Amino acid sequence: MKAALIVDYLKPLSIQELPFVLGHENVGYIEEKGDAVDWLDEGDPVILHPLITCRHCRSCRLGDDMHCTNSKFPGLDGTNGGFAEYMLSSAYSAIKLPKGIDPVPLAPLADAGVTAYHAAKKLVPKLYPGTFVGVIGIGGLGHIAIQVLKSITPAKIVAIDITEERLRFAKDMGADYAFLVNDAEKEIEKITDRTGLDAILDFVGEHNTPSLALKILKRGGVYSIIGYGGEFRNLTVDFIVREISVIGNLVGTYTELAELVELYNQGKVKLKIQRFQLESINELLEDLKKGKIIGRAVIEPK
Repeated sequence: MKAALIVDYLKPLSIQELPFVLGHENVGYIEEKGDAVDWLDEGDPVILHPLITCRHCRSCRLGDDMHCTNSKFPGLDGTNGGFAEYMLSSAYSAIKLPKGIDPVPLAPLADAGVTAYHAAKKLVPKLYPGTFVGVIGIGGLGHIAIQVLKSITPAKIVAIDITEERLRFAKDMGADYAFLVNDAEKEIEKITDRTGLDAILDFVGEHNTPSLALKILKRGGVYSIIGYGGEFRNLTVDFIVREISVIGNLVGTYTELAELVELYNQGKVKLKIQRFQLESINELLEDLKKGKIIGRAVIEPK
């Protein structure tokens, strides 16, 4: 039953036909446009929302376009993505960037960034002065989340990871505290006077991070899951007695991406990227598998 459920959930992102082009965090310059597009010009630098949406379903009409029931996901669902010299997209997915800007460094905002922003923005009502928010996993998404939280909330930010290198990276991005995963529980007890964190963003979502999150979350706190691959288990009575909430996060809306781009333009969000040419992609994938990439890798087709 569990396996069937997972397969059914992932079906929209399964490969329908080969070949197709990968690449789902896309930026570039407009080469050509349709006659009906009068708000963009050829040569404009743009960043693309990861979905091509229908604009007429209920979700789209409500501005919740990330849940469009007729969407396409270039680079993942069989729709050609951005690992190519040219890419076909919808003008309604494009956000115009300032003239003269190099769009390549912004590419991670198109999915990693907007997902982190979407998750952080949900927590704003819970994060008033004096609160603590945890960020588990300081990678491509986590380092963006730290900066977003710093920009839109007054909370103290606690970074949690498995290496000292990534903890130093978290402090550079604005984290107030940074703890190794094995030390996190006792250290968080100290800084919160044994009450726990008000909210947690989990960008790992596997191994022991869900159980750790529940241990370091305070009464009335929010566990926000972004990473996936593991399982989340808890006693129902714990939800009641501590009145904790668990929420999931998938990408973000077009308007949220536009808001994040504005934070980037204001210098409040910076991206740690490494640029690679397309012909080096196999070596890059090996580096990703071994955890050698700090931040986000960006492919540049010639």
